[in-house]
Amino acid sequence: MSEHTQEHKNMEIHKIATIRTDFPTKFGIPRQSCLAEELLGEIVFEPEYRQPEAFRGIEEYSHLWLLWEFSEAKREHWSATVKPPRLGGKQRMGVFATRSPFRPNPIGLSCVRLVALRMDETEGPVLVVAGVDLMNGTPIYDVKPYLPYVDAHPDASGGFGDRVKAHELQVIFSQELLERLPEEKRAGALAFLRQDPRPAIHKDETRVYKIAYAGYDIHFTVSNTVLTVCDVLSLTK
Repeated sequence: MSEHTQEHKNMEIHKIATIRTDFPTKFGIPRQSCLAEELLGEIVFEPEYRQPEAFRGIEEYSHLWLLWEFSEAKREHWSATVKPPRLGGKQRMGVFATRSPFRPNPIGLSCVRLVALRMDETEGPVLVVAGVDLMNGTPIYDVKPYLPYVDAHPDASGGFGDRVKAHELQVIFSQELLERLPEEKRAGALAFLRQDPRPAIHKDETRVYKIAYAGYDIHFTVSNTVLTVCDVLSLTK
């Protein structure tokens, strides 16, 4: 192996930011970005990347690409095939033909909508983004603008993602339980619940699932295509 090849094989990348979201664990997070536009996140940069000049012009873009780490999906060995949730978690596909978190390098890619660039006295420039699919505390390695003229391909083929029909659940969330959540968190909760947050292999209609979200535990059951919220408990009490 040449010195040049070895140098690139051992290239280091550094965390430039961390994202804050309402999901303290990975359970319940939408499986792709922008599926739940109501879910917001804040990208807080490391001190050395907080120069306002680094963000000059970013507000001209409506969407951004995030490169980040699957920090909770690390394995010692990678597998050539994985079981995508879109296929029910039962059929194997090549890892490079999926967006599985279990990859040779645990790097994720998300397209999010830029809501605002906020200047914080303590944290410097903070990016407020919508449509997040990341756990709270996820390391961010880069932020790039989304360019419609090169990034959007309306005629592109979507592989098995096109063949398997996506579905949304009907969510029954009583007003009494919904009002236990802060008002600004309710739309986000309804959005991710509609995406069927259960693991793909879980189809037990008697099971009560629990998702930690925005400081609360949301308990629910699923029967056929109907998700019913049965309790909302504060995690701080």
